[in-house]
Amino acid sequence: MAIEQPATRPGNPRFSSGPCAKPPAFDVTKLAGAPLGRSHRAAIGKDKLLAAIEGTREILGVPANYKIGIVPASDTGAVEMAMWNLLGARGAEMLAWESFGAGWVTDVVKQLKLDAAVKTADYGELVDLASVDFNNDVVFTWNGTTSGVRVPNGDWIPSDRDGLTICDATSAAFAQDLPWDKLDVTTFSWQKVLGGEAAHGMIILSPRAVERLESYTPTWPLPKIFRLTKGGKLIDGIFKGETINTPSMLAVEDYLLALDWARSVGGLDGLKARADANAQAIFNFCANRHWIANLATDPATRSNTSVCLKFTDHRIQDGAGFAKAIAKRLEAENIALDIGAYRDAPAGLRVWCGGTVETSDIEAMLPWLEWAFETEIAAQSAAA
Repeated sequence: MAIEQPATRPGNPRFSSGPCAKPPAFDVTKLAGAPLGRSHRAAIGKDKLLAAIEGTREILGVPANYKIGIVPASDTGAVEMAMWNLLGARGAEMLAWESFGAGWVTDVVKQLKLDAAVKTADYGELVDLASVDFNNDVVFTWNGTTSGVRVPNGDWIPSDRDGLTICDATSAAFAQDLPWDKLDVTTFSWQKVLGGEAAHGMIILSPRAVERLESYTPTWPLPKIFRLTKGGKLIDGIFKGETINTPSMLAVEDYLLALDWARSVGGLDGLKARADANAQAIFNFCANRHWIANLATDPATRSNTSVCLKFTDHRIQDGAGFAKAIAKRLEAENIALDIGAYRDAPAGLRVWCGGTVETSDIEAMLPWLEWAFETEIAAQSAAA
């Protein structure tokens, strides 16, 4: 017997974890002010790039003495730039509990060939943060985009550390509190919490990171696209909008629009509240059902942006196949797009809950998730 479909549908079915949903106020006609066909080094281009930098500082509360730069190749480029410029001066400690953190381990151990201490945890868990040695430079993700696990706060990072902290915060920035006094390098991309366009990354440097850049030269060659210093001094123009390579001024205009929208919903506090409400709707849903659970084992470490879910019903024979079938049903109904778990992660779903997503859309999607589950279980039973 067919299972009745819910009556209400999400207004926006886009729950991808990157590129993420555009802000609700997005309208492509609002990008008409982009200086297309103009040099990014012309006054208008530099003004807009500087506005993107200073808007980021304003909303995230970045200290005035921290440097903010727009760099190529999204968050990946920003993290790689930090590691290739800064690591090697002292020991390195790599923390990984999901796919992207594991990728940074590979880069440091196999590409830079550093004898780094590596601490890993299974998907859904964190490494033992109390065991981290901050005499070393420490590289970690604040929020594991592919595992749905985040560090609960910055209390585990000492203020009097000798090493630098290099933090990939791409799915945390604009949704979670980032303690700037505990972070020496912070990176993120426009395509995550603010729903910007791809290919542009942001790198934020503390005074300690700048001091390292100006006092240490790595033993390996640095390609032009990674170079942050010249003649032993920081290339300060990068942090005023003089980008290393040519940015998309259309993407810059889109980011400026997203920053304006962020201001309209209350800045960082408003963005955090929106993400919290979205994630809580899913947490409540899972708490009342036996067949689905959060991948994060500790409620204190559950992400409020990339919420990762696992199916727990004993009737499911093929976990990966079942999860793909659920995602396929929801996409076919235009209810939820791109919510399959990341390819390296355990079988399940991943629902983006950042601030550009409306809570009403999450709430409308969840009954459909139950419909898809019951429909697929029935189909599996019928085929048995």
